[in-house]
Amino acid sequence: MRTVRTINRSLWSLATLGALLFPTAHAQAGGFGQPIPWEMSRQIPVTENAKDILSFEIGLHWLSLAISVFVLGLILWCIFRFGEKRNPTPSRTTHNTAIEVAWTIVPVLILVAVAIPSFRLLRTQLSDPKADMIVKVIGHAWYWSYEYPQTEAGGGFTFDANIDEDKQPRLLQTDNEMVVPVGKIVKIQVTAADVLHSWAMPSFGFKIDAVPGRLNQMWFKADKEGTFHGQCSELCGQRHAYMPIVVRVVSEQTYADWLKEAKTKYARIDTGTSFAEAR
Repeated sequence: MRTVRTINRSLWSLATLGALLFPTAHAQAGGFGQPIPWEMSRQIPVTENAKDILSFEIGLHWLSLAISVFVLGLILWCIFRFGEKRNPTPSRTTHNTAIEVAWTIVPVLILVAVAIPSFRLLRTQLSDPKADMIVKVIGHAWYWSYEYPQTEAGGGFTFDANIDEDKQPRLLQTDNEMVVPVGKIVKIQVTAADVLHSWAMPSFGFKIDAVPGRLNQMWFKADKEGTFHGQCSELCGQRHAYMPIVVRVVSEQTYADWLKEAKTKYARIDTGTSFAEAR
């Protein structure tokens, strides 16, 4: 009986290792706009920033795997080559200039190789392209408010987005959605009315803190239509887990129609409300 249990335990261990090394396509791929069961990768990216983050992450994984395999090989080689039976008289060498130079230079080169794409990604994230539209996001305890400024295309209204626990996917839906057009540069100005929050959208590849008394800014350009889900990612209080974010990316015509409908559906922003200038 003990032998059978040992064999079963070994088989389960091998199966787990195989699942980690060779995941199935369903488990490896992320969901489109929302998480899926047994997801092992990021959600399908729909912005250039999210795609760059995914490529950078995959590259780091391969680099980590190569380093781990190399170090494991060195350990196994040392165990085999310098064991007591094969090396009864161990060397008393204490210094090796070539090895010491190598293990100093190689890590530096690895860090440089990681830093270059990392800085390139940060430059993209922190760039300030000309905005096609702007939306102000305000975090509350515990829901989100969205303000669309008055422009030639429409706007001049605000609305709240509270969790709707009757919709699916559960705990990721809201009664109202933020709507933006596909292929347009959207700038998000984020702040908070009470405590710290964080507006996070995995499919867009960014999250931005909502800080009371401070206006943070981020931008994205979605290249696919669809409904995308996120959540508050800053521990903000009792109902932190019930602050979902829903962004619906639609065609330009659908967005124009939505602006007209929202104009009558939602209350107008007070004339005293102002937005930071977005170019």
